Amino acid sequence: MNKDILAQKEKDVADLSKKISDSSSVVVVEYRGLSVADITELRHLLRKEDVEMKVYKNTIARRAADSLSLSGIDAALTGPNALVFGKDQVAPARVLADFAKTHDKLVLKSGIVDGAVVDEATIKTLASLPNKEGMLAKFASTLNAPVIKFALTIKALAEKKGGANEAPAEAAE
Repeated sequence: MNKDILAQKEKDVADLSKKISDSSSVVVVEYRGLSVADITELRHLLRKEDVEMKVYKNTIARRAADSLSLSGIDAALTGPNALVFGKDQVAPARVLADFAKTHDKLVLKSGIVDGAVVDEATIKTLASLPNKEGMLAKFASTLNAPVIKFALTIKALAEKKGGANEAPAEAAE
C-alpha cells in the first residue's frame, strides 16, 4: 500500500477517534434503501438539534473504536452505515427514532453513550426521554413543588386567620 494512502487512513482513524471521544453519544444507523431526499431531510432534522451525521468506511470506524477500547460496537459495523454524533446524549437517538417511525428503511443498530457501547434497545429507551432542557425543567419543577405547596398552605392559613380576626371586629361594631 502506498505510504501516502496509509498515512491518510491513519489520520482518518485518529480524527474519527477524536470525534467519538468528543461526542456524548454516537449512534450507528443503517441507511440502505433511503432516497437522497430522505437522507437530506434526516440531515436537516439532525442539524436542528446540533447533531451531525457522517458516513465512514466500516474498517476506519472499527479501528477508531478499537483505539478507544470500544470493540463491542464491531458487530454493528457491517453494511452501509452512518455514524451520528451528538453533544447531547439523547438528541441523536430521539431524532433518529422519530425519523425511523415514518421511514422503516432506517435501522438503529448500536451506539456509544458517554464512552460505553449500548445496544438498539438502549438507544430506543434514550429516544423516549426528553432533551436536556426538558429534563432540567422537570427537575426544577420537582424541586419547586414543595416550596410552592408550602407557600400556598401559608397563604391559605393567613387568609383563614385573617377571616377569623375580621369576624369578631365586625360583631363588635
